[in-house]
Amino acid sequence: MKSLGKRAEGARLERMAASPLWREGVFRNVHPIQPGLRDPSASMPSVKDFLIGGERRTPDGPLPTIDPRQAWLKPPGSGLRATWLGHSTVLLEMDGHRVLTDPVWGTRASPFRLLGPKRFQPVPLRLRDMPEVDVVVISHDHYDHLDYPTIRALALNSQVPFVTSLGVGAHLQAWGVAPERITELDWWETHRVPGTGLTVTAAPSQHFSGRGLKDRNATLWSSMVMRSERHAVFFSGDTGLTTEYALIRDRLGPFDLVMLEVGAFHPAWGDIHLGPLNALKAHQLLGGGAFMPVHWGTFSLAMHAWDEPPNTLLAHAPSNDALVMPMLGEATEPKEQRPVRPWWQAVAGVAQEHAVSGQDGAPVQPLAAKDRPFPWPLD
Repeated sequence: MKSLGKRAEGARLERMAASPLWREGVFRNVHPIQPGLRDPSASMPSVKDFLIGGERRTPDGPLPTIDPRQAWLKPPGSGLRATWLGHSTVLLEMDGHRVLTDPVWGTRASPFRLLGPKRFQPVPLRLRDMPEVDVVVISHDHYDHLDYPTIRALALNSQVPFVTSLGVGAHLQAWGVAPERITELDWWETHRVPGTGLTVTAAPSQHFSGRGLKDRNATLWSSMVMRSERHAVFFSGDTGLTTEYALIRDRLGPFDLVMLEVGAFHPAWGDIHLGPLNALKAHQLLGGGAFMPVHWGTFSLAMHAWDEPPNTLLAHAPSNDALVMPMLGEATEPKEQRPVRPWWQAVAGVAQEHAVSGQDGAPVQPLAAKDRPFPWPLD
């Protein structure tokens, strides 16, 4: 099955084995896990929990979106603009250059076409309608971050270069991306994108990797820092809370924009996912800057309600001044510091009011079992 990707071999595998993060044939987290991140009384979700547990995992109706193409015609006045396209997919415009993070246009975060978590919210525009980008940055190889149909389309219809973590290039190459278009980084390594003023640096995170049942941690996972002539952006990928964020701040900061994952969290996953409360702590360790939450509003990958991440974030943020929470497709310049508009609550209100009956009065149908999350290494 092509969507599973391919294991690294040859010179690629030799380079991976030379990493200080490689031990006994796999990559490993090396930073001590902070106490209290994982609730010892919380058990890992069961198959039943993934299939039928949890309430309001998806909104009753579509989320509001904006077609960003008109906004993209005019360059950002500040030089830095971010357009959230869903989950962890963001188009960054940085001093005249474009960066696309973890692009996922596929319908499922799954190796299967008809089984697994199905996106409840489409991307605001088709992939073919995207402008040309200077580089695609991929944090790690989980299905909700590395999407086979999207990569295949980019391989066939563009010459965009890819920057990713060690080992992930084997998947890309197997899906048709030419080797010369692929750059793989170990933590703290930096790549300068040819013909631009952009650099991409891989940095530590606390997570794991894998696309099947037998390749756990066969590739590296990273946070990523993108820097242009005048701006710097931090992108967490997926991670638990780690004090290494202070080191990232000292070595690679300060940051004009910090993009941290806030969704798909669970007490038993506290060491490998932030969730909104730990994202606030991570934001402080990184030295502040505008904070745009990502990794929510697209897939149901955990037990919590779909709108719990932004609501919790908004309720517990020391100040809303740093929060950047645009609608899907809304091109936003962090420097503008617009007041937060909780646009998702209008949709959530409909869901809460019609918890038993849908908007048309008909009973709400639960998400089909084939569309529910399941315990693959999706996230």
